[in-house]
Amino acid sequence: MEALYQVLGLEWLDYRSILIFLFLFALFADIVKHWRPEDYPPGPWPIPFIGDIARIRLSTIHLDFAQLAKKYGNIFSIRLFGGNMVVINGYKLVKEALAVRGEDYIDRPTVPIFDDLTGNSGLVLSNGYLWKQQRRFALHTLRNFGLGKKSLEPAIQQECQYLAEALEQQKGEPFNPRIILNKAASNIICCLVFGERLEYNNKEHQRILIDFTELVEAQGSVWAQLYNIAPWLMKRLPGPHQKMFTLSQNIINYVQVKIDKHRETHDPSNPRDYIDCFLSEIAEKKDKEAGFDLKNLCISAMDLFVAGTETTTTTLTWALLFMTYHPHIQEKVQAEIDAVVGSSRLPSLQDRDDLHYTNAVIHEVQRMGNIIPLNVLHMTTKDTTLENYTIPKGVMVVGCLDSVLNDSTMWETPDTFNPGHFLDENGKFRKREAFLPFSIGKRVCLGEQLARMELFLFFSGLLQRFTFSAPKGEPLTMEMDMSLVRAPKPYRLCAKLR
Repeated sequence: MEALYQVLGLEWLDYRSILIFLFLFALFADIVKHWRPEDYPPGPWPIPFIGDIARIRLSTIHLDFAQLAKKYGNIFSIRLFGGNMVVINGYKLVKEALAVRGEDYIDRPTVPIFDDLTGNSGLVLSNGYLWKQQRRFALHTLRNFGLGKKSLEPAIQQECQYLAEALEQQKGEPFNPRIILNKAASNIICCLVFGERLEYNNKEHQRILIDFTELVEAQGSVWAQLYNIAPWLMKRLPGPHQKMFTLSQNIINYVQVKIDKHRETHDPSNPRDYIDCFLSEIAEKKDKEAGFDLKNLCISAMDLFVAGTETTTTTLTWALLFMTYHPHIQEKVQAEIDAVVGSSRLPSLQDRDDLHYTNAVIHEVQRMGNIIPLNVLHMTTKDTTLENYTIPKGVMVVGCLDSVLNDSTMWETPDTFNPGHFLDENGKFRKREAFLPFSIGKRVCLGEQLARMELFLFFSGLLQRFTFSAPKGEPLTMEMDMSLVRAPKPYRLCAKLR
């Protein structure tokens, strides 16, 4: 080595000098990579190499963002998830960015952990032509199978019956409602994607539901963020982050088995579900760039399965907690259901127009439940401006839904559970423009109509038959756990038949 230094004229260097040089070079490269233009949104000065992860508590990230907005304004910058990020707060600015100028923010960023798990595949994290074709196909196909239509209503009502039976079996004893709600919600999306519902005691189905709950929690952990900072290192090191790949592969394997069974019995003239329709598209081989292949089918089906289960489950878990915490509101909902529907039949979608208070309560659950407070990440497709700031191409953007659902300029009592937010002076249900739990713009949640149907039919059906209360000696808390979704901390309640 010393001889090589002499040949190169570097004999004056020692190991310490080399390390200092490499550190300064890496520091310079980090500064250049994350350089911010003069009119870039303000924000805290990031720590070299690790960004702002040290000053953000992932368990309360939306609350930390709210504090940063108070200090730097409704558009501020931060460095997280391995790259530069701009956070947009408040209804007017979020609407301006994601709806009015939606094309400028339509892409998803390349976050290392998600990129290594799925790449540019599926419905949630893909971009470009592939994403547009896959989203169009999914919407068209799922609508054909009843998405957003009354033809799907009987299946949801039937599942509500199974759910009620499962609650009856608890015999008024304390239980964790999330487990049962998860099974019920997953069965609706299973019917659309896999063409079948599964019994609540199905061991394989129970295991996969646990796996994807753990996966969602792991993806919001500090280990996932460390992976995003140094993926080249973390993918080679052991640790809790490696479990994400195991859990993801378990779900993929589960979906792959479903696909293989469909391939054995596939009849193009009689499609049973989303998978059958996708297999027909693969067989036609019309457009290779559109992503109609077995890998993308697997990731897309997994996206639908995970997203269609987790969000509805978490919202219903909040709903029962709010009703138990506010028994006077629960009683008022039950009185309205008794007056409009009675007890001889299940509530139907047609009843929604007459169940004004019940509908208002469901909407307030979604507002206060706030299950995706940071929204799903967006990325700028070109240099763009918002107010007086320039946001360069390729920057991650958070259209913060927490700031919209709690915007004090749009809601009378943003910090209080108040169904009156959705009632007019005559007690009739009214829509609110800042009600955006499903986001806004071209990336709005694909399953919004399905989720609305499920929430109304499940919630009204459960309140029709049961009164929910806290177990004796177990005071309820409104504390939450934050991962990729904002969920209430595990709790137990009692369901008493009315």
